[in-house]
Amino acid sequence: MKELILMFLLCMAYNPARSQSTTPSLEPTKKKSFSRGEFYLFWGYNREWYSKSTIRFRNSDSDNYDFTFKDAHASDKPDMENFYKVKQMTIPQYNFHIGYFFNDKRNLGLELSWDHLKYVVNDYQSMHVSGNIRGRSIDKDTVVTPEFVHLQHTNGNNYLMLNLMKRSDFVKKKNIRISAIGKIGAGPLVSYTISTVLGNYDKGAFYYHGMVYGASTTLRLEFLRYFFIETSFQGALANYTNTRLGADHKGLATHRFFSLQYMYGAGFKLPLSKF
Repeated sequence: MKELILMFLLCMAYNPARSQSTTPSLEPTKKKSFSRGEFYLFWGYNREWYSKSTIRFRNSDSDNYDFTFKDAHASDKPDMENFYKVKQMTIPQYNFHIGYFFNDKRNLGLELSWDHLKYVVNDYQSMHVSGNIRGRSIDKDTVVTPEFVHLQHTNGNNYLMLNLMKRSDFVKKKNIRISAIGKIGAGPLVSYTISTVLGNYDKGAFYYHGMVYGASTTLRLEFLRYFFIETSFQGALANYTNTRLGADHKGLATHRFFSLQYMYGAGFKLPLSKF
């Protein structure tokens, strides 16, 4: 009898433990959430510096010339006097970027950038000019006046590029993030050139002029979840192969140069909802 009572007590002690281990929990299971990434918009302004370039001018249809400038100097044109006025905020050298960072371990992203630079070949500089001008040969150092040739990409020397981005964080907290962003990209030169060649003036128009290839490094400070400020340096190679000259656009100018661009500005970012 004692043995039966002992076995009954052991079974009673065993069953609750068994039922506790096999009964599923009534508490809801927490699901892991994943960010979809983030979009951002950036607006800023810039200054730039240009390498010397060799510029070839030619026209065999409506005029007769084929000559080259060697080591031409050019400058930018900031025009920042009234940048704070809404109607004039696109007159200076400005930058507008749209980007998206993926939510991945490599911190990669894509960006479409529109960089509005200005390029002005300095008037009255002495350059070596060689070639033929209306049946006459030339091969000498010459002071180039605006009446002879004036060339400016001021509306502008526009870089439209698709960039691949890589971000590295220095500080990443709830309401503040400091990161370095590297970019590399390429795209068309959609430019507007004003020119005078041998008295033939062209006020210009927007169209495809060539290609640009660039790389940049950016320092960005993000704060209050949705806002950031940043500063950047960009090196680029602009290859102008289709710059039309003259009112009839029968002339052609070709040249390539390097630019170093400094950008600064602010932006708004939009983290996408989690799932």
